[in-house]
Amino acid sequence: MAMKGTAIYLRLLEGNDAAELLALRQKNFAFLQPFEPIRPEHYYTLEEQSIQVMNGRKAAENDQAFPFGIFLNETNQLIGRIELSGVARGPFQNANLGYFLDQEHNGKGYATEAVLLCVQYGLGEAGLHRIQAGVMPRNKPSIRVLEKAGFRHEGLASRYLKINGIWEDHALFAITAEDLATPSERPSAPY
Repeated sequence: MAMKGTAIYLRLLEGNDAAELLALRQKNFAFLQPFEPIRPEHYYTLEEQSIQVMNGRKAAENDQAFPFGIFLNETNQLIGRIELSGVARGPFQNANLGYFLDQEHNGKGYATEAVLLCVQYGLGEAGLHRIQAGVMPRNKPSIRVLEKAGFRHEGLASRYLKINGIWEDHALFAITAEDLATPSERPSAPY
């Protein structure tokens, strides 16, 4: 399963992506640390990244999560990761969105394109009704990505997640299937 945009494409991560994912995480450790939980040292090993990728594949097979790599169309280089996690079915039909992009590729529209592709998959093929995302209020670039992709601000969750050792507030954003069904309000996809 792959979703192709203008500059990037998304596909489920595979076992042979683990080494490239590890290199991406190691290269961007200092850049991403202010926005991520503190992880044990073994998280940054090939063995652990292989386990993470395999667990992600199983989660996708079981309709629990959809972890995608973000790849450049031109070179097939892995430049980030985006995931719909915590899939809840039944009357909720919801998932949480999370993503990161290689610092070197920030500011080029790739994150917005990845979010648009992921939302179209989630609210389309995956049959979700709602996708939500939490962002620390100081993470202005990520907030801008969500806004450009059509997410609406829904409120503030105090001390929502423990990030880099501190319980951080998160601004909550969401988009629903109805948001994409209204052509005048639909964010334009870059493809």
